[in-house]
Amino acid sequence: MHLLALVLIGFVAVIHLYILWLEMFAWTTRGPKVFRNIPASLFPATRVLAANQGLYNGFLAAGLVWSLFIPDSSWQRYVASFFLGCVAIAGLYGAATASHRILYVQTLPAALGLLLLALTN
Repeated sequence: MHLLALVLIGFVAVIHLYILWLEMFAWTTRGPKVFRNIPASLFPATRVLAANQGLYNGFLAAGLVWSLFIPDSSWQRYVASFFLGCVAIAGLYGAATASHRILYVQTLPAALGLLLLALTN
């Protein structure tokens, strides 16, 4: 069960590294294909805002990756739980304000990770 939790934490980190790349480096090229509900004309004007969001997603990914290398199992669980909780809350907010799809892409994997961590006491 613990190994599955670690794999899921890594998966959530990879999702956020992808979001970092998308929002910081591919906002005007790939962004319009991913976010079809936003008019294409807005992508160049919102490039700096998206890059800022991408940086925050990178911090979430960094925290999750960091948790994978913490040797003390209690602290590993605390740190991973904190960052997974941040991802889940951000996903809930995004699902409520931007797209319901975020609930499945961001919130669900983070919540499953939290559940698995709770089950591996």
